[in-house]
Amino acid sequence: MTMKTWFTGITMIDDGGLYRLLSWLSPSYPVGAFSYSHGLEYAVETGRVATADDVSDWVSTVLLQGTGRVDGILFREAYSAVAAENWDHLDGIAALGNAFQATSEFALETRAQGNAFIKATLAAWPAHALARIEQGAVYPVAVGVACAAHGIPLETALHGYFHAFAANLVSAAVRLVPLGQTDGQLAVAALAAAVSDAQQQALVIPLDDIGSAAPLVDLASMHHETQYTRLFRS
Repeated sequence: MTMKTWFTGITMIDDGGLYRLLSWLSPSYPVGAFSYSHGLEYAVETGRVATADDVSDWVSTVLLQGTGRVDGILFREAYSAVAAENWDHLDGIAALGNAFQATSEFALETRAQGNAFIKATLAAWPAHALARIEQGAVYPVAVGVACAAHGIPLETALHGYFHAFAANLVSAAVRLVPLGQTDGQLAVAALAAAVSDAQQQALVIPLDDIGSAAPLVDLASMHHETQYTRLFRS
């Protein structure tokens, strides 16, 4: 069978790598992403998010100023550590990722998905680097390690990660607002630039500049912890 190579900007990925990346970031991959709204449920409950445009604005903020900004740096650093076989740095990034969570529900969300990702990927696509973080890592660190271990280009991996992040939050909004499926896809389409920008900033922001600036998103997560009726775990 002939192996094809796909060009994505300045990077290239063979069809085996593309297959793995699409599998790992698919909604069907057993990480439980559908269980989390990342504070969006409270934003809908209070009327802050009520339309497809509101959803796009909220998710864009999460990607570029909130958790997405932190996730991108953690992903890149974990990827680079594996590529350089710098295991001390990987251990440090894994610890930083576990510590660097703004709320208890954000910590639950990323740790649970990270651990589920490691378990599923070690079973189906084992790699020594993944085994090193088997005791626990946040989701972006886990995916970054897997992508580096399997030779998936960093730029492509980041773009896929942020697309999956955005699409999952839009899927939550379709159920919560509620939005129709067409409005949901309009929101996904509107987020294309934000996903690309999140990828680009993840490549250049220094590790010592890690942090977020989305206090309303963090507050929504905190309030969600005590919300009376809930569909989602975050």
